[in-house]
Amino acid sequence: MSAGPAVGPLLAIVLGSLAVVAAGLARLGRLGLGRDMAVVAVRAAVQLSAVSALIAAVLRDAGYTAAFIAGMVVIAVVTAGRRITGALRAGAWTTALPIVAGVAPVLALLLASRLVPFRTVSVLPIAGIFIGGAMSATGLTGRRALDELATRRGEYEGGLALGLMPRDAAMEVCRPAAALALFPVLDQTRTVGLVTLPGAFVGVLLGGADPAQAGATQLLVLIGLLAIEVVAVLITLELVAAGVLTRAGRRPPGDRSRRRWRPRSRAAR
Repeated sequence: MSAGPAVGPLLAIVLGSLAVVAAGLARLGRLGLGRDMAVVAVRAAVQLSAVSALIAAVLRDAGYTAAFIAGMVVIAVVTAGRRITGALRAGAWTTALPIVAGVAPVLALLLASRLVPFRTVSVLPIAGIFIGGAMSATGLTGRRALDELATRRGEYEGGLALGLMPRDAAMEVCRPAAALALFPVLDQTRTVGLVTLPGAFVGVLLGGADPAQAGATQLLVLIGLLAIEVVAVLITLELVAAGVLTRAGRRPPGDRSRRRWRPRSRAAR
């Protein structure tokens, strides 16, 4: 007997009903996400259908798998960049740095140590989990950091007045809020096996491995995600503090070229 749900009309009806309920409740509660709920549900269905059709061919060849992982990185960069800046601007592409810098060393370590077999069927799902975690941490960090700089601009200006460098003043304002981006992975790691059975554990278990192997795989994923997301958070903070990542139409921290009092300084001359 298959461990997965039967693919057919009943699955479509249940999924559609759940998506409609989620979108309806978000709209009823005036969360402003009703349309997004419906769109992401449809996108997920289309994307997973396409991936299901492609995955067999991708997993048969290491080159195709590498290309697929590279495509995942590009999509993660675009998603995180838009989430932070509000548009796909030149600076948004710098989100590639925290994502790649977090994922590449951890994935390389697991492959080099042979803890993850160098097989496409093993590498692809773990790479996907790692890239997704880095994307979420990068997007949350950048968004929270820029929100703090916008709402606490006076504190940032006060830091400059006290002699802090723009980078240091920005860090003082946005570092505590950006650290909240690590809470999801911390909570997931803290409660694993007690509240949730994460996807890697269930997937390995359904694949025929014994529970000890499934637990070891999940532990590798969770501890790896901790390291990846810390790297992503720290690098994203640096990019925001340096003024590389900014919202469309807003000046970066430390940019004095467009301050309101510029005409006054000209008059003083």
